[in-house]
Amino acid sequence: MKVFMIGGTGLLGSQAAKELISRGHEVTSIALPPLPVGAELPPKMKIEYGNYLEMSDDEIRDHLKGMDGFVFAAGVDERVEGPAPIYDLYKKYNIDPVRRLLGLCKECGVKHAVVLGSYFSFADKIWPQKELQKWHPYIRSRRDQEDVAMSFADDNFDVAVLELPYIFGTQPGRKPVWVFLVENIRSMKGVTMWPKGGSTMVTVKQVGQAIAGALERNIGGHCYPIGYYNYSWKDMLAVCHKALGVPNQKVLTIPDWMYAYGGWQIKQDYKKKGIDGGLDMVKFAAIQCDYLYIDKSLGAEFLGVEPDDIDAAIMDSVRLSAAILDGTAGDIVAMKGE
Repeated sequence: MKVFMIGGTGLLGSQAAKELISRGHEVTSIALPPLPVGAELPPKMKIEYGNYLEMSDDEIRDHLKGMDGFVFAAGVDERVEGPAPIYDLYKKYNIDPVRRLLGLCKECGVKHAVVLGSYFSFADKIWPQKELQKWHPYIRSRRDQEDVAMSFADDNFDVAVLELPYIFGTQPGRKPVWVFLVENIRSMKGVTMWPKGGSTMVTVKQVGQAIAGALERNIGGHCYPIGYYNYSWKDMLAVCHKALGVPNQKVLTIPDWMYAYGGWQIKQDYKKKGIDGGLDMVKFAAIQCDYLYIDKSLGAEFLGVEPDDIDAAIMDSVRLSAAILDGTAGDIVAMKGE
């Protein structure tokens, strides 16, 4: 299979490319510079550096001609903040590109497409009582992204959206999303105060397997919840503490209202700065203080995801985050919007 990817040099895109090439597929990608120092990309992946948003439809068509598969491994996540209404930013980077690119894929005869989404969409489906789309622009945008993606699926075009959860693992030279977690833990001396709850999680390697599996196995239009390891926050923090050299640090479970109060303080800070966030951090307590678990039979197993060392991946992510905070990590590429 010949695969064209948007975002092939990123943490997830590069892992997907590595997995696809190992299975005998060919991968071509457009990606934004700069390439992180030390990043190991598959030597057989063909890369063009540039911004696909600035390319004409004809330029995109030239890349899609002769391709069998397409992967959208770009966009922005809930950490990106900006002017209100923040939904417009998510629409620009996550929804409109999917509508445009999948339309061009169908024009060019591409048969299989994979879009990287969020497990917050899965949460919205299983917890209708929490009204997540009402309170969280980011979650609404991810559900809208799924609707757009599914609208293109038919008997001649297979479309899969992967609802991705907490992802652990590193790419040399690229800032992990977990720096904020390490900052929080370090700010609390002797005890880590955290709410009850937990999350499903996977490794970067497993995401690469899920992407390759979706291209190879998906038929029609499907949204796959991707989860493999379900950890309570206490379980996850125990691994983080070990990575930070404080294996005996205790975890004190705080009440939900205390977490929500911290969210209120974040909202007040946003208001002072004149910015908006993708998650209402007060209402987010309803997610953070619950157990957002996913059984691997719902998606990961069907797509061929194999077991991996999640604890090692967590520790790698935490140690790189700590090195960045300590200024010992060298040159680091931050996420879009930072």
